Order: sequence, then structure tokens, then C-alpha cells
Amino acid sequence: MRFLIMLILLAFPFVEIFLLIQLGEEYGWWLLLYLVVIGSLGLQLIRGEKLLISAKMMQSLSSGGNPIKTLLGSARNMMAGVLLIVPGIITDIIAVILLLIPISKPSPGSSFQNNTTNNQYQQSTYTKAANDDVIEGEYTKIDDDKK
Repeated sequence: MRFLIMLILLAFPFVEIFLLIQLGEEYGWWLLLYLVVIGSLGLQLIRGEKLLISAKMMQSLSSGGNPIKTLLGSARNMMAGVLLIVPGIITDIIAVILLLIPISKPSPGSSFQNNTTNNQYQQSTYTKAANDDVIEGEYTKIDDDKK
């Protein structure tokens, strides 16, 4: 198994170079333009993710979300950016597949708890309203004696 993985890793650059040579003979300068544009898009993806990662983490923490999921999503986008910068068609395909993998979000009917500053009210259910401007929900008052 190790031998197979090592063989794939060693053969990958040769396959990538062979594919670039074949496509270069077929399309000429258009391939170079493609590689430059895709490389700059990968660079922009990395720069944008670097700027937004702290804001995404703060939003995730303040909304009670999972910060690990946010961190993994940002790492996935950074990895896709690096793969887009590396010249090659196979790495670009892998990067696009990485970007197309959806990040799972909690279903609207799932329960969660909302910790307020005085902890008197506990949010127990969340339902999607008929229009998007209203958030419907139920709450129960928690007595201080039960704490």
C-alpha cells in the first residue's frame, strides 16, 4: 500500500507535465493565458480567505456555531487556492472539486440553546417563518431556584 501511494505521488508531476505539454501543443498560448488567470484566481482566493478567517471565526463563535467547522472550511479554501496556483490541469480539477464540496449546515428544525446575559430564558425550538423577516420560536422561563 505504501509503495502504491509513493508511486502515485512520484508519477503525479510527470503526468501533470505530460498533460501540460499535450495541451500546449493543442491550444498554444491559450493554455498559458489559462494558467496565468487560474493562478491569479488562486492567489485572490488565498488573500480573501486570509482576510475573512477572523471575521468568520468571530461570527461562528457569537452565533453558537462550531468553530472547528469554520476553521476546516477556511483550510479547505486555502488548500484549493494553493492547488489553483500550482500550474497544472489535474491540480485545478482537484481544487474545483474541493470548492464544490458543500459545508453542512444545521437543519432549521434542530434544537439549540441561546445563552443570554441573565440566563432567564432558554430557547428550545427554532422554526422557519413564512417570510424571512420573522424568526418564530418558543421559550421557557428558568427559575433561579432550579440552578
